[in-house]
Amino acid sequence: QLPTGLYKKVLVILHDSVLPYMNEPTLMMDFLTVAYGIGGAISLLALNGLFILIHQHNLEYPDFYKKLYSLLDPSIYHVKYRARFFHLTDLFLSSSHLPAYLVAAFIKRLSRLALTAPPESLLMIIPFICNLFRRHPACKVLVHRPGGPADMSEDPYIMEEEEPSESRALESSLWEIQSLQSHYHPDVAKAAAVLNQSLSEMEDDISGLLELSGYELFDKEVKKKATDVPLEFERVRGLFGKKNDIFAEHFSLD
Repeated sequence: QLPTGLYKKVLVILHDSVLPYMNEPTLMMDFLTVAYGIGGAISLLALNGLFILIHQHNLEYPDFYKKLYSLLDPSIYHVKYRARFFHLTDLFLSSSHLPAYLVAAFIKRLSRLALTAPPESLLMIIPFICNLFRRHPACKVLVHRPGGPADMSEDPYIMEEEEPSESRALESSLWEIQSLQSHYHPDVAKAAAVLNQSLSEMEDDISGLLELSGYELFDKEVKKKATDVPLEFERVRGLFGKKNDIFAEHFSLD
């Protein structure tokens, strides 16, 4: 039983500074699987070590994807280790041998969580979802379902279901991404509109978007040069600028 702070410090460096120098890295299997089951940031950090053991040392973890699916909650778009988590999730979902129901469950859950995500996270997650569609064409039924959300009295997807195979994601549609096409941030609306067209075969490179911050987005907007600034054609009167504004009798803009 380690303190939470020490757990994090160990897991941050384990894959880089410990496992490569061990004669038998498989001795860390129990430690990493227990850490992966704790939840929160500790589970996210344990992914790095598990990735090495699974891909290089043939670790078998039957409920790995179920646990990874359970880690998808609203906090993943805000945590300090967001870039690391999505980089590894992208690797774990890259295999073309994964069943369609599993990938569809991840797509649907990420889309649902995107409804409350900040713009910098949305600009990363939308290309991430598009890449999943390119790798797994069977999931495109979520986008090209005849009639789409209009034919559904309610979404059959079960957000609270912990087992991806029971979530009924393949029966649903991506109305969440469609709603993001009306997002207040123009870059997000433009990114979400990509799903209205045929996706190219080439995957989007999301490596440069994983570390995108709100400050960078704001800085980009501030530095834009406005070429056509709309002006009021009528002189403003009163507090709210209306002709018969009752506030004009009591407030002056002078």
